Amino acid sequence: MRAHWILVVLNSHLNCRRWPKAMVGPTVYIIDDDRMARESLKWLIESAGLSAQVYNNGLEFLGQAEHTMSGCVLLDIRMPDINGMELYAKLKQRGNLLPVIIVTGHADVAMAVRAMKAGAYDFIEKPYNDALMLERVQSAITFDQDNRHNQQRVATIKACADQLTPREQEVMRYVLDATQNKGIAAELGISIKTVELHRANLMAKMQARTSIELVRLALIAGLE
Repeated sequence: MRAHWILVVLNSHLNCRRWPKAMVGPTVYIIDDDRMARESLKWLIESAGLSAQVYNNGLEFLGQAEHTMSGCVLLDIRMPDINGMELYAKLKQRGNLLPVIIVTGHADVAMAVRAMKAGAYDFIEKPYNDALMLERVQSAITFDQDNRHNQQRVATIKACADQLTPREQEVMRYVLDATQNKGIAAELGISIKTVELHRANLMAKMQARTSIELVRLALIAGLE
């Protein structure tokens, strides 16, 4: 029995740690059709020790945007081919979760506010203070990192849950409802010893030491 449990633990650690492929470090993606403006922003970002990439129009960025990108986007709202609002809408449609900071002139503040209501991370009005810009960028990068960490944690929990047998999934639902082993056995028409075995196996696969921890994991991942 003990040897079987140890084998389950080893297998669960090997099978459920399905982390996403390694991603490039945080990068600030600067999209502005004004060459001097984007080069100035690039210099500012890199002076703070951050990586920056520049694009002279939204379509160019859309052609290269991937879900593995991490960091944030600095997006000028007025561009000739596709404006900042349209580009932001297309990024949302694609499910791209990079936080977007809208960079806008005074006349476009109302448009920037609408973008924020639609989910943009922040907006900065021109002319901006360099220190404020760097503060907002750092905040957006931290937000992105926290968001990705949470996504990875959810993916890992769900990968662990995928290792459960149908019977273990049944038992887990009862455990999540705080049903005791005796009650689970009666509901499923199996012996208490069999319930104990299934319960030990599922706890090992889910990497949960207690029922409370199992409930917490289920809440994080939205498991029923």
